[in-house]
Amino acid sequence: MKFLVWFIALFAAAVALTLATHNPGYVQLIYPPYRIEMSLTLFVLSLLGMFVFTYLMVRLLTSAVNLPAYVQAFRENRAQSKGRAAMMESLTAFFEGRYSAAENAAVRAMALGEKSGLNPIVAARSAHELREFDKRDAYLADAEQKKVGESTMRLMAKTEFLLDQKQPQSALGSLKELNEAGGKRKHVGALTLELKAHQLAENWDAVLDVAAQLEKRNAIDSTLSIQLRQRAWLEKLRGHAHTIEALQSLWKTIPAEFKQRPKLAAAAAQAFLKMHDPMTASKLLVESLNAQWDSDLVSLYGDCHTEDATAQIDQAERWLKTQTNDAGLLLALGKLCLHQQLWGKAQSYLDASISLLPSQAAYNSLGKLAEKLGRKDDAFNYYHLAMELEVDK
Repeated sequence: MKFLVWFIALFAAAVALTLATHNPGYVQLIYPPYRIEMSLTLFVLSLLGMFVFTYLMVRLLTSAVNLPAYVQAFRENRAQSKGRAAMMESLTAFFEGRYSAAENAAVRAMALGEKSGLNPIVAARSAHELREFDKRDAYLADAEQKKVGESTMRLMAKTEFLLDQKQPQSALGSLKELNEAGGKRKHVGALTLELKAHQLAENWDAVLDVAAQLEKRNAIDSTLSIQLRQRAWLEKLRGHAHTIEALQSLWKTIPAEFKQRPKLAAAAAQAFLKMHDPMTASKLLVESLNAQWDSDLVSLYGDCHTEDATAQIDQAERWLKTQTNDAGLLLALGKLCLHQQLWGKAQSYLDASISLLPSQAAYNSLGKLAEKLGRKDDAFNYYHLAMELEVDK
């Protein structure tokens, strides 16, 4: 079909040329005293030639006028291409761990006019890794002037730098600025940095909140989330309950899944003992040990001297039926019997505990027992053995 169209067009051109050559018409141009006559075909061809010549001259003149702008645009494009290549070189070097090369390439890209905010950020991160903090801060200041929406990158980098230098409050300030600039919902990277900042600042309520957000978004492993939350509750128990009322209120807010964990139960029991509430300490230890046995935790049970010590001894002896070779349980029984002045049973339980696992607490308890019985030499020997174990640690 295409061949047929070209054939018809060529045929039509041939007919038109034949008619033109045999055209008897002519054109006469008169400008007194001059007169020019020419055939119509020659006149048409002359007009066509003049049009083509004029068009070419106009194009040539336009090109000559636009030549400086073209040259400038060409140079800018070439510089931009070199700048982009330098930026890619800096990124490659940074992720390869060649921080000095990455910094130099990023600086070169900026000098070539590459406007991406990646360049000062990469340069700043590289300088930070090289511990050149003054240069790092200068690059961050340069990144602040960029227009391509790099404020998030700059603030994220600044936050990481502040956290590396153990400045959590300043880091939280940067995150606040990032949150105000970036919208309502924080992204996972910012939340992760916020979690670290709150940990360094010991803002344990905030740690609990951020850890829950990250777990909800599947951004951290559930095991890690549990560890973070457990530590937060531990720290709150150790340092944020200064009265018995505050401690009781805090204990009620702790989720049940954490209350029975040995570390948390131990911290809570120690806190209640410090507040002179052995009954609550004893009760929560029993609940935790019934749910999950722990030898270190049961030894703490022997320090809970309640008004009903007999019931405590009975409880411990019931555990002994299933935990016959537990040194911690035998130590707890020895302490309870010592408190109740059951000298013979105390001696027996403490000796049994030491035979399984010698401990400083057991030797100190035996020393106290020997003092109660007036055996000063034995007491001195027991205390000496306790001191030797302390030195060996």
